[in-house]
Amino acid sequence: METCYINSPLGVTKIEGDEDGIISISVLNNNELADYNEGETDNLSFPRKWESKEKLTDIIPEILQDCVYQLNEYFEGKREYFSLKLNPQGTDFQQKVWKALQTIPYGTTTTYLKLSQQLGDVKAIRAVANANGKNPLWIVIPCHRVIGSDGSLTGYAGGLHRKQWLLEHESPYKQQSLF
Repeated sequence: METCYINSPLGVTKIEGDEDGIISISVLNNNELADYNEGETDNLSFPRKWESKEKLTDIIPEILQDCVYQLNEYFEGKREYFSLKLNPQGTDFQQKVWKALQTIPYGTTTTYLKLSQQLGDVKAIRAVANANGKNPLWIVIPCHRVIGSDGSLTGYAGGLHRKQWLLEHESPYKQQSLF
């Protein structure tokens, strides 16, 4: 398995994959970043200033280069859909949920209830939420597009501040700063 680390607007991103596809994309939290940086973090929510195409891994393994390129395009606002060979590891049910997540269009949201209805079992709402939380492919399988039935931001493995950022990034209605 190959691994690389890149900067993103939301922190250091770890990408893992092999010839069968991308296995994992995750954003590192400060404790994980401390391990990566050998103890040097600045304790910010987003540990590093992001600059387009900036990378932390000196040489991106060939098998991961397209993923890095597409993620950079996404963060630059130039990509709404990913066309990567994916190989997430999970149970059959998790795979079913992750496939359903990939049908949620860019710039839109759905609820855990609607997702469980789409999968054919409204009573499976907690199992759907659990599978959503175990999504190993941050952003590419857009679990951040799932919200509570009341419109609230609920549970996100990367932190609610990142979920909010991603939803605002994808929103067709950009809020302009008043100051």
